[in-house]
Amino acid sequence: MIDDPVRLLWAAATVVIWLAFTGWTVWRFRSKPAPAAQPGSTLIAVASQTGFGDELAGMTARAFADAGQVAQIKSFAEIEPVDLTTAARVLFIASTTGEGDAPDSASGFVRKVMTGGANLSDVSYGLLSLGDRTYAEFCGFGRALDGWLKSAGASPLFDAVEVDNGDAAAIRHWQGELSRLTGSVAAPDWAPPSYAHWRLVERRLLNPGSPGEGAWHLAFEPVDGVLQWVAGDIAEIGVPAPEGGLAHREYSVASLPSDGRAEFLIRLMQRPDGTPGLASGWLTQTLNVGEIAPMRIRANRAFHGPDAATPMILIGNGTGIAGLRSHLKTRAVQGSTAGAWLMFGERTSAHDRFHDEELQAWRTNGVLTRLDRTFSRDAGDGRYVQAVIEAEAEAVRDWVGRGAAIYVCGSLEGMAGGVNAALETVLGAEALRDLVENGRYRRDVY
Repeated sequence: MIDDPVRLLWAAATVVIWLAFTGWTVWRFRSKPAPAAQPGSTLIAVASQTGFGDELAGMTARAFADAGQVAQIKSFAEIEPVDLTTAARVLFIASTTGEGDAPDSASGFVRKVMTGGANLSDVSYGLLSLGDRTYAEFCGFGRALDGWLKSAGASPLFDAVEVDNGDAAAIRHWQGELSRLTGSVAAPDWAPPSYAHWRLVERRLLNPGSPGEGAWHLAFEPVDGVLQWVAGDIAEIGVPAPEGGLAHREYSVASLPSDGRAEFLIRLMQRPDGTPGLASGWLTQTLNVGEIAPMRIRANRAFHGPDAATPMILIGNGTGIAGLRSHLKTRAVQGSTAGAWLMFGERTSAHDRFHDEELQAWRTNGVLTRLDRTFSRDAGDGRYVQAVIEAEAEAVRDWVGRGAAIYVCGSLEGMAGGVNAALETVLGAEALRDLVENGRYRRDVY
């Protein structure tokens, strides 16, 4: 208990500042209507799933501004067909998620624009396609977009630039094409914002005795970093690579700035030969408490939460509870009474009830309205989390009918597809599609 009035005032001020920042972010990115594309300008159309595409769109716009030219950024969710034909040229920055899918923000564009008989014969375009070669359908959405643009008569300004997992050489290629378009001299290589220094202050195994791999709670405090993010944002951590330099890995932030530290839930992964994974091994086994890790926290607008008056259905499995936990923490700070329902799946009830005391406290004080967990290795259960959706179909429909937003966080393989199929069965394909296009169905899956 804190009985120092000065410390109480500082704590209250921190919460007020954080709430103000959260409100400003929601207002800026959700409430403000997107203006129509300006005639004669360059339109930068971005479909980002984790925020990296948004960063590259900002850098692209600055390249035009530095050359004294006008460029406007719009999300695929905001683009109408007239925007494509009004702009002098269109630069697409398109991420691929999973096995060749479009980001959720591009769902409406794919359905309404790409399936229509558009005539884009007067449109000139460039394409930066973001993907990951570990997936079979590398840059699948970007390639589908490129094919559609050409079939609609649009003229490419240059060959599509494909980026494998943030490859710097491909991004330099994009920079070079922008320099040619703007007529400016070659600019210095783009680089993401520098890593700050964060000190590991806590590491704790959450599931001793589990039949699955160890899941570790980690907490970092900033040495020279800034406590500024909102629920849904992602941390990039620089991990020492065998060949030298840093390999970056992304993790959902499980805490809020008002906690005074960035918290994560990281599972120790094993390679086929039994050795620890590069990043998870370093973070959970090698890095000592008190030592420094390079880190930066990046905005991930695609997984930012709704306003406090909107009910939330939170669905996840495994370490995906990290991204959902930050949303529940936000609800607690807001004092939201709109309702939150957590569906969560893990292996065993005896060993894998992550953050159980915290969840039970939220259940008691009303932050968490419903808590349904499944345990796939338990006798008498054996279910995965999507089974809750099917078993509670009527309640799910009722919550959605009252305006609930659905947030999914966890594994892409198995869980995300199973949850999507169950929601489609319970709500109907058209209703689920509408939720995606209205921003009421959001996913952070990996």
